Amino acid sequence: MATYLANHADPAAHGDACRLIVVREKGLSEILQFVRAGLEIGQQVVVMAGPACLKEIARSLGDNGLRPDSLLHSGRLVFLTAPSCLAELFRSGDPLQRSPLHRQGTVMRWVTDWSWAYADGSDPEVIRAYQRRIHEFVRPLNAMSVCTVRCEKLERTSLLAMLADHRRAAKTLRVERPAAQA
Repeated sequence: MATYLANHADPAAHGDACRLIVVREKGLSEILQFVRAGLEIGQQVVVMAGPACLKEIARSLGDNGLRPDSLLHSGRLVFLTAPSCLAELFRSGDPLQRSPLHRQGTVMRWVTDWSWAYADGSDPEVIRAYQRRIHEFVRPLNAMSVCTVRCEKLERTSLLAMLADHRRAAKTLRVERPAAQA
């Protein structure tokens, strides 16, 4: 099997759900399907990935009849180049004030490809911290979220560790609201 899917949240928990897709072969079919569906219904789509992945997505969108340059210019499609975009996203203040991210509609689609982090041999604890912070950033945006990792050589134990790390990083902290006082 080439693709593994994991969804750690109940489908009803739309804002808290993030699906992890691990792909063992070349190609972006799952990402492109998710991105194209959002663009076709008018949602803003944000893709955070390494430069090579972003170029590949733009080329594939163009090959499928979409105009990535036009979509990027209009802000309906936003590319964030990892890891350099992380400092801007994690900086204090409201990143929506100084970036192409905007709450144009009720739902945004967010894709994060973590291949750059796993490919450069980053410490799993560092990757998990990045994932946690990205999920904390995306959660209030009411975004449908997908995380991807493209790994050609992945052992079963590494896959299970990756799924567990993603689940922990994306876990929602539920804060109970105080009961209304009479």
